[in-house]
Amino acid sequence: MSKKILIISSSPRKGGNSDLLCDEFMKGARDAGHDVEKVRLAEKRIGYCRGCGVCHDTHACLQKDDMEELLDKLLEADVIVLATPVYFYTLCGQMKTFIDRTVPRYLDIRDKEFYFILAAAEDNRANMERTVECFRGFLDCLEGAVEKGVVYGTGAWKMGGIKGNPAMKQARIMGIGV
Repeated sequence: MSKKILIISSSPRKGGNSDLLCDEFMKGARDAGHDVEKVRLAEKRIGYCRGCGVCHDTHACLQKDDMEELLDKLLEADVIVLATPVYFYTLCGQMKTFIDRTVPRYLDIRDKEFYFILAAAEDNRANMERTVECFRGFLDCLEGAVEKGVVYGTGAWKMGGIKGNPAMKQARIMGIGV
């Protein structure tokens, strides 16, 4: 059965290492017959959460930016892939801002499958667990969220350094297996 897959790439660099891993996941998922859309946060206008609390009553943010459209996409998706470069052993700022801005409708993001994609200069996969735990903290707030897999793109410092890395194949295989 075909699934609707939304890939959120938070790399500030088009063709950056985590972005390339997203492309491989997307190729695999499309090869398997799924409907896939990739969104690059760097191409969207998303302001920081202001913590004003208005959304708690209205389920809408006062900020008028691209996040409203992205919330609709999250709700429509069966599968959500969250991808980040790892900076100082955690999520990049773009991904954290995106997650924070789900507050107006996070209670509506239910029963979704999630995959995580990480790319880092770090060679030690264990050191990337803090980043995965940030994603898991988000999922803990979503009803029925199921973590399905993690792609660890280790040892990729310079742009394009992930090419030839086993994580590229892993991302494609994971996409096929959605």
